[in-house]
Amino acid sequence: MDTDHALNLNTTVQYVRGVGPARAKALETVGINTVEDLLYYFPRRHLDRTTITPIKALQRDTVVTAVGTVQVCGERRARRRKFYHAIITDGTGLLNLVWFNGGKYINQVLKKGVRIAVNGKVEFYQGHQIVHPEFDILNEEDDPLNTGAVIPLYPLNQAMKQVKIENRGFRRIIHSVLKQIALIPDLFPDNFLKQQGLIIRDEALRSIHYAVDEKILAKAVHRLKFDEHIFLQLLMALKKACLRTAGAPSISATGIRFQKVYEQLEFELTDAQKRVLKEIRSDLGQPVAMNRLLQGDVGSGKTIIAMLSAAITVGNGYQVAVMAPTEILAHQHFKSFSRYAEAARITCALLVGKQKVAERRKILPGLSEGRIDIVIGTHALIQQEVAFKKLGLVIVDEQHRFGVIQRGDLVAKGLNPHFLAMTATPIPRTLAITYHGDMDLSIIDEMPANRQAISTKVVEAERLPKVYQFIRAEVARGRQCIIVYPLVEETEKSDLAAALEAYENLAGTEFLDLQVGLLYGRLKQEEKDRIMDAFGRNELQVLVATTVIEVGIDVPKATVMLVEHAERFGLTQLHQLRGRVGRGSDKSYCILVRRKITDQAQRRLDTLERTNDGFEIADEDLKMRGPGEFYGARQSGFVKYKIADMVTDGPIIRAARKAAFKLVAEDPHLRKPEHEALRQRLINDYQQMLDMVNIT
Repeated sequence: MDTDHALNLNTTVQYVRGVGPARAKALETVGINTVEDLLYYFPRRHLDRTTITPIKALQRDTVVTAVGTVQVCGERRARRRKFYHAIITDGTGLLNLVWFNGGKYINQVLKKGVRIAVNGKVEFYQGHQIVHPEFDILNEEDDPLNTGAVIPLYPLNQAMKQVKIENRGFRRIIHSVLKQIALIPDLFPDNFLKQQGLIIRDEALRSIHYAVDEKILAKAVHRLKFDEHIFLQLLMALKKACLRTAGAPSISATGIRFQKVYEQLEFELTDAQKRVLKEIRSDLGQPVAMNRLLQGDVGSGKTIIAMLSAAITVGNGYQVAVMAPTEILAHQHFKSFSRYAEAARITCALLVGKQKVAERRKILPGLSEGRIDIVIGTHALIQQEVAFKKLGLVIVDEQHRFGVIQRGDLVAKGLNPHFLAMTATPIPRTLAITYHGDMDLSIIDEMPANRQAISTKVVEAERLPKVYQFIRAEVARGRQCIIVYPLVEETEKSDLAAALEAYENLAGTEFLDLQVGLLYGRLKQEEKDRIMDAFGRNELQVLVATTVIEVGIDVPKATVMLVEHAERFGLTQLHQLRGRVGRGSDKSYCILVRRKITDQAQRRLDTLERTNDGFEIADEDLKMRGPGEFYGARQSGFVKYKIADMVTDGPIIRAARKAAFKLVAEDPHLRKPEHEALRQRLINDYQQMLDMVNIT
């Protein structure tokens, strides 16, 4: 295998010069099996003169890369805790480096006189310091300050280090591959690359590993990011094209059912609600399945839009299924829908997991025979025995809490029904077109006229006696309060114990003269319903709850939300919780109790205090947590990026989306010869997502 150009993209990595069987096994642990995998194993960062900060110019709270020589290093002890400490200098100043774990490895590799590149966040404690910095040992040829080269640094795991694959060795392997491989074929035709201003794939893959300067590196990064984004956008465009050709029930007349529901409204719809309703009505009237995402902040009035859309559907002789992520929310929707349905002679049913067999036996035939018009439920709706006579519209609330497959299972129960997803978690624009790019977007960006902005205040635990006094004053005015305690999986037992203890304490001391209720996930459904009904009727003035109430409580008299240990909640979650108050015309308050605090938690609480705007909060949340966490574990396997970044790649995502939709409009099944490479890549890499796409 020593001759030039003897390698191709499918060559097993073992046959690359400098690898062999043992190293091939280690590389397999990071998903490298072929030459192509190797070329797509991108550096975690690059060192070049322009990205290195002189130590004298370091500023607190900035993430930097610095290069210096180790002056002092060794293990230290402070307050019964060992840590590893080093000081480096670059001739302009001194920088302290601190590690609280990993000391054994650091001790082996860091020696006085060694030159290193470090990366991390600068803090100030008896001088500039970085805690737990990433570091790389440099030799003469690695030092960008000496060589002027752009040096790639790769993510290396323990298995790689055990077979002596350090950064220098890994670069040699890559260099060997780039010398031996012929021109790497492109995925796109030349005219497409020209239109998009992209360099060829061969140049991008060579330059990401060995760039002559930072300008060509930037072009390589742009091209490779574009590739990752366009494949997902192509899937979205193909899916949308398939929906257009599949055909769906045309639901055009608004009808008497719609009129009856509309007449019952005790308020005027906002302009935003009217606009969204018009968009939905237009979609329903087409012989093409609607696929729309309705975004609206907590309390913006999405439920009534869902009810009116359902009434149009029922008026045209079709059934409606409404799926919610929790039983509490399903019950809440059932209550809201039933309130309007009776006068419009629409039959509603509730279908949830924990239901008596006798109840289910009544509902299932009612659905299959068409006697039930609207069914509201949880994932119980997708169970095999649930069948519809004529399902025309599927509505999914808080849709990011369901997997793609669960949503698909419900849609499959009809003959290509219309689909409306709703979310009260505002989705940043880049995420919406990445995760929901196949959907049309409707936004309710206006609150009902009688709603006042909720005042939010962060307080220390010492202020609680005054807060309790304020709650009692609100209750004396006929209002109610919700007190929320965190409940996370890892510490569920102790969290629940703390919430129960707090309930006992508050009911027995601070609010002895008030009616206090307790609500948490493990209660039986009957008990949850009883407590919720009592709170809804103001028979309970204070409700102590876990995050089970994050969605699904709509009590206009609840004006105070007190969140304990607010620093333990995510930003979007806190915003959702805050939305459980302020549902009526009275002034409402959200009090966030801070007990232990970190910089990150403080930033979250400051954001909540500053704004009620869900979109601003969602953008901040995305910046702080990244897209995987924003969508939660269920969605994290949806797409795996190696180089792309949904938080910062907005312009690239928009360009990729525009290009993908244009490409599919011109070649709906990617059957043209010049798109063959694209088709193959989609089939090979996105097999699990091709269920609704016709390209094979």
